[in-house]
Amino acid sequence: MTQSMFIVWRESVEALLVIGILQAWVSRQQQADRLLRYVWSGAALGLLLSGVLAGLILLAGEAMSGAANEWFQASLALVASLLIVQMVGWMHRNAGTLKHDLTRQADQRLGRQGGMGLLVLALLAVSREGSETVVFLYGAGARLEGPSLGLFAVGAVAGLVLSLLTVSLLHGSRRFISWPRFFAISEAILLLLGSALLVSGVERIGGQLLAMDWPEAVYRTLGDALWDSSAVLDDGHGLGAFLADFTGYRASPSLLTLLVWLGYWLAVAGWLRPRKVENLPCPT
Repeated sequence: MTQSMFIVWRESVEALLVIGILQAWVSRQQQADRLLRYVWSGAALGLLLSGVLAGLILLAGEAMSGAANEWFQASLALVASLLIVQMVGWMHRNAGTLKHDLTRQADQRLGRQGGMGLLVLALLAVSREGSETVVFLYGAGARLEGPSLGLFAVGAVAGLVLSLLTVSLLHGSRRFISWPRFFAISEAILLLLGSALLVSGVERIGGQLLAMDWPEAVYRTLGDALWDSSAVLDDGHGLGAFLADFTGYRASPSLLTLLVWLGYWLAVAGWLRPRKVENLPCPT
């Protein structure tokens, strides 16, 4: 539930930020009411495209069974992890100029294509966030069923409601949280979630590889636990389960799991560099 709530919350806030910037820019143009209809039509079409993608992914998952389904779910988890790192890296480097870049694109599209240019710009922005949300949610919840799946869906709805409240708070007051602080905190949590999705995908791949004929050393690398800390912090209950969902924590990690988890954080630390956050965008 917490995974789906955070994913939908973070992605929805970013989509609402983009639409808010476009809406503020349109309000200063001639025929603002007509242009605003193009923006919201593009946003609606972006949501529709995201829904189509979700349907296709679900159909693909339903059509597969056994090992094929496991490989498909593992691939989606790895893709989701990669997308999270890519998205955080992009925001890390471009958040300070997002408002300027977006309004410049809006100016160019309005001049060349009129209202349809704004429609396409809003469609691309919302469909990108929606598509990322679909992939993230599938990667995080592919194995859930029954009550757990229901809670996962409730978390997604709660994330949407929370995103609306967050945007209202960010617009209404800077005393409690600002856009720079929001992005810094949410980026850190996203990277933690990316590590959890990566570990999940690698473990699914490891499970499939264990069913093949390999030398004994491979089986030890893929399956043997290096230690067992479940007596201290069990990854199946309480705080341990929460850390497993959000960080990839395992009470009994294999060598492969440990190396992948460490490699992820070394790669992230090497790729992302400190940035200034004073000038992050505000759609006003």
